Amino acid sequence: MDILALNCGSSSVKYQLFNWDEKRVIAKGIVERVTISDSFIKHEVPGKDAYKEEHECPDHKVAIDLIIRTLTSKEHGVVGSMEEISAVGHRVVHGGEKFTCSVQINQEVLDAIREVQHLAPLHNPPNISGIEAAQAVLPNVPHIAIFDTAFHQSMPPHAYMYPLPYDWYEEYGVRRYGFHGTSHLYVSKRAALKLGKPIEECKIITLHIGNGVSHTAIAGGKSIDTSMGLTPLEGAMMGTRCGDIDPAIPPFIMDQEGCTPREIDSILNKKSGLLGITGRFTDRRDVIEQAAAGDERCQLALDVESYRIKKYIGAYAAALGGVDAVVFTAGVGENAGLIRQKALENLEYMGIVIDKEKNLTTFSKHGETEISAPDSAVKVFVIPTNEELVFVEDVVAILNGSYDDHTRFPYSFTSPDYTP
Repeated sequence: MDILALNCGSSSVKYQLFNWDEKRVIAKGIVERVTISDSFIKHEVPGKDAYKEEHECPDHKVAIDLIIRTLTSKEHGVVGSMEEISAVGHRVVHGGEKFTCSVQINQEVLDAIREVQHLAPLHNPPNISGIEAAQAVLPNVPHIAIFDTAFHQSMPPHAYMYPLPYDWYEEYGVRRYGFHGTSHLYVSKRAALKLGKPIEECKIITLHIGNGVSHTAIAGGKSIDTSMGLTPLEGAMMGTRCGDIDPAIPPFIMDQEGCTPREIDSILNKKSGLLGITGRFTDRRDVIEQAAAGDERCQLALDVESYRIKKYIGAYAAALGGVDAVVFTAGVGENAGLIRQKALENLEYMGIVIDKEKNLTTFSKHGETEISAPDSAVKVFVIPTNEELVFVEDVVAILNGSYDDHTRFPYSFTSPDYTP
């Protein structure tokens, strides 16, 4: 059984083809510059040279046509025909309050996703375009929606409500939703196994740190609070997003510089965070290298990011009433030992003690690694995330009728026999 996973952005379509029987990705790639010009596909098959083809894609349907043509190509493909694709899974960024789990897409579901697109105007419209395009290209297979927000729908009202006019919540759905749900789900369940405790008894803080960053407090396997909010802009400092700031700053700058709402939104999302402070970099490797060479703004960016991570760890430990484990994941969380070290400095009073040498020599390639010292009351793990596996297992389970709420569903990676 081959499952095609699609992640449609406004000007790109990322894809993976997963062979469920062999439990492996057999092809992946991206179509870039969709709807713009000079579009092209980058296609990768394990064990082969990467393939690139220029092909104009004025819309998502043409892009998905190109993906299917490449996957079934005699020279570069991995399947004989489209009939070998059993289902298509679609990443949908925002499900609002309507979706607490993955679902098979029908017209009612598509209409519901469209109803909340105002909550994610940069993400949901291209997600919808991708779904409709894929349905047109592959009309005879099931299409499944996997929501970034679903895992966080267990948050209590006191965690997700903002101290704003209640009418805004009732009329426009203004509340905290949270994102990166599949990542937080995966690493928290893996952490529970490493703790040797049922997840129902665990208090875990998960730190997903990539270009986008979100932190989550998880009690009993459920998200009780998370750093991203109505949109992915709130919370931690990120590559180009500001995260938490004084809400009076945007109208102040709009008044001072004559910015429009659209312009200030672009600045907060695309020109802030690490890029805003350094003026040059979004990649932590560049920031760390230049900080070591004496660049003061790069050093400041590292200090700000690490300090803000530390504050979230403290806040979530308080919200949880204690913590059993802290988990670092995603590209930066798995590879930037210096940021992990700075974020955990001086937390010994909380029972967090790291093995500094082990921490600085731990990377994604080492797999799941405990970086806390033997005498640390709180365990600290680096756990490479696997959102794609959650994605595919949801799709397969929906197809065979075994799918359930994540607190009851027996994911393969919750078994002691599972090897990442």
